[in-house]
This record gives sequence, C-alpha cells and structure tokens, in this order.
Amino acid sequence: MKQFWFVVGSQDLYGQEVLDTVAARAKEMAEQLSKKLPYPLVYKVTGEKADQITKVIKEANYDDDVLGIVTWCHTFSPSKMWLNGFELLQKPYCHLATQYNLSIPNEEIDMDFMNLNQAAHGDREHGFIGARLRLKRKVIAGYWKDEKVVEKLARWMRVCVGVDLSRNMKVMRFNDNMRDVAVTEGDKIEAQKVLGWQVNSWAVGDLVKEMDKVTEKEVNDLYDEYLSLYDVNTDDTEAIKYQAREEIAIRKMMDRNGCKAFTNTFQDLYGMDQLPGLASQHLMSLGYGFGAEGDWKVSAMTAVIKKMGENENGASAFMEDYTYNLEDGKKYSLGAHMLEVCPSVAADKPRIETHHLGIGMNKKDPARLVFEGKPGKAVVVSLIDMGGRFRMIVQDIEAVKPILEMPNLPVARVMWKAMPDLETGLECWIMAGGAHHSVLSYDVDAEMMRDFARIMDIEFVHIDKNSTPEALEEKLLVNDLVWKLK
Repeated sequence: MKQFWFVVGSQDLYGQEVLDTVAARAKEMAEQLSKKLPYPLVYKVTGEKADQITKVIKEANYDDDVLGIVTWCHTFSPSKMWLNGFELLQKPYCHLATQYNLSIPNEEIDMDFMNLNQAAHGDREHGFIGARLRLKRKVIAGYWKDEKVVEKLARWMRVCVGVDLSRNMKVMRFNDNMRDVAVTEGDKIEAQKVLGWQVNSWAVGDLVKEMDKVTEKEVNDLYDEYLSLYDVNTDDTEAIKYQAREEIAIRKMMDRNGCKAFTNTFQDLYGMDQLPGLASQHLMSLGYGFGAEGDWKVSAMTAVIKKMGENENGASAFMEDYTYNLEDGKKYSLGAHMLEVCPSVAADKPRIETHHLGIGMNKKDPARLVFEGKPGKAVVVSLIDMGGRFRMIVQDIEAVKPILEMPNLPVARVMWKAMPDLETGLECWIMAGGAHHSVLSYDVDAEMMRDFARIMDIEFVHIDKNSTPEALEEKLLVNDLVWKLK
C-alpha cells in the first residue's frame, strides 16, 4: 500500500517517560491525520540518536511503497543527528511544524510542560539543518488538526504520487515530432535523468499490425462502452468502431511495454484511416497521458498531473491555445485541439461526432468527442527545455462558459480568462517561452506544481494575478544566472 512515513525528532536527555509520551502522541497524530488524508501517514520512530534516523531514511529510500517522509520535532532534537540521514534521503520530504496542544495551558504550564512541548524550539533547529543542507523540502506550519493544514498536507501527498509516477514514466512515441516544430523537441536523456521519463519510439506500422489483431468482440465491447458514456451524433458507426480498434491496440502496446503516456503525429498515419481522436480522448479519461504532434513532454505531464488529481485521475487534459477574443470586456483565450481533449474537463455529457479534419493524412473523417469545458478556477502548465535545464511555466486561469456557441466548430473546447489579463498574461507566457501545448487542470494549482518542480529540481515560473512583464523579465534573468551556477 502506498504510504508516507512520520518520523518524529527528540533526544535522550528527557528520560523515558517523555519519550514514551512523544511516541504515543505521534502515533495518535498519525492515526488521526490518516483518516483525513488521501494516503496513510504511518508513524515509524521517535528519533533520539543519529543511527535511528539514518536507518529509517535508508529503509524509506528502498521501499517502493513509501512516497515520502513527514518530520516533526515534538521536543528539541539536535539537528546534527539528522545530518547523515538527510544526506542520504531520496524521497520527497515535508517538514510539518506543529505542536500537539492547541493552546498554552495557563494553570498547567511549568518546566516539565516546557521540556515536553518544545516544538517551537525543536522545529527551528530542525529547519536550520534543512536549510544548511539545501534540502528540497515542503514546510507546512500550523495546528495539526486545522483543516487548512490537513489540506496542505493532502495536496503535497498528491504531488508525491505524481512524482512517483514521473520517476517510473515510460512514454510511447509513434514516429517522431511534427516536422520543423521547435518547442516539442527536447533532451530525452536529461528528461530521464531529472524527471525519470523513458521516452522511446515505436513504428506506426507496429500499431497497424496490433490493430489487425484486435477481435470484433473487443471492438464491439468498447463500442458499447462508448455508447454508455457519450451521446452519439453521427450515423457513421464504422468510424466509431475504427477508433475503438485504434484505442484497444494503443492500450495493449502501452500496457505490454509499461508505458503510461503516448504521442502521435498527423503527418504519419502509415496504414491507418483515421488519426486517433475518440481513442486518444477515452484513453486520457482512463489516466493515460497524450501529446499531439509528437510532444512527449506534454504527454508525460498530462499523465503526471492527472495522477495528482482526485482519485488519482483528475479533471486535467492535454490542451492547445488556438485563438483569442479581443473585444473590450470580453477578452478570452479559446483552447482546443483537432481531436484530442480529455472529456474529464467537460461541462456536460460529450457527444461523438465525425467530421472532415482538413489536415494531415486522414483518409476518412475521424470520430471525436465534442463538448464545452466546465467553468472554474484552473491552471495551464507548460514544460519546456531551455538547454541544460527544464522550465515549468504555470499560469492561473479562470475557465468560463464559452461566450459563443460556435456551432460549426466540431471539437472539444475550453474558454478561459488568463491571469492577470489576456494581454499581460500572453506577454508573460511568450517571454517565458511557454509552448502552444499545455496541460489544463482544475485539480492542481500553482502551489502543487511548485512543490513538484522543487522535488524534481527544475525551474518554476508562475504567472498570476500580480504578474507583470517587467518583473518577470527580471526574474527570468536571475533564474538564468542561478541555473548557470548549478
């Protein structure tokens, strides 16, 4: 079972009674928190000596079910005893700065109480060693029963689940990138080293062979599933079944090779009648990542961000910026793609339609899901290769019900207001090098993506309601200098 370990700091100067009390309280806290958190928080040890701490960190490093460690110092824990263990730590780390009691008890407080309840003392000592070692850490401060604290810890846990997927990510690319496109390129060796992503290619011909092996029963079963999930607004049953055949073949190849994300390009559909549209959309709804035009970075990020979402498959989707509405008072971005936007972001029940694509090598009109995205606060996330490092760009947005019906636009679409406004946000996005492909998510926010970037040691850029091009330009310049020194 995936879990997080709770490691509590103390020392052996207080006597056994204090240590027993610390251990009992730590166990209680872990048990109570686990009832509200998405994953168990397992109390492991009250560390009073360096070898105890080093031992538990070594165990955590080599246990695949441990997704991270959470530390807290109930009493004063001299920080040098943590040094050797922290130097070895390979799992995500959160420092929970809290205390067992909510209030200072006016009548009870004496030196015995002070010796036992020294979190304000211990957590500062503990924080120093984290800073001194330049540890990549999440710091959460507040009372452990406070809902805001619990929610912060829960969201950090969901980030760690994404980190775990990332470090084991395999991406299946059918052919290569769309020809002559710059931003979808990247250093795949560096991606595996830093992010854990193994990115390899398979021939489209191999996919066609796999499609030929799919049985009619398999196709019909998936077709029936489509009918149960979506409305049908086409008479072209064969186009829908062709998408089912593509989906089954892609999924079999991914599962057989341990891949969680895939890419394709409309420039290479060797032996295929349709670009996978409905097939790609339904696969994303099952948690697989997708990137169009060979964009393996957005494909892997889609899978990672979906994993961070509720129930480990949130309302997140591959997205592309298409066009703008620039009227005063109605300034919005319209995001869509030719075929492939995940239905997890749909406002209403999607409908299956078939239409001419008008680009690429399609022989027949591909089936796809058409819908409007739901309104709500969200982010768009772009990962780019800056040469020598990866940069993650996150922009806050507010999705809205589209202000136009667009009856002749036969694709899934989401309309949003970019922060701080369309023009300023666009200037910042372009200045930072943000791609036309992104992951749009209602489930994660900038704080979670900052946590992910910190753990993976990649650059993070946030465009929010307070951003200006001038301030961002200075930040990017400083970032360049900092990363050159790394």
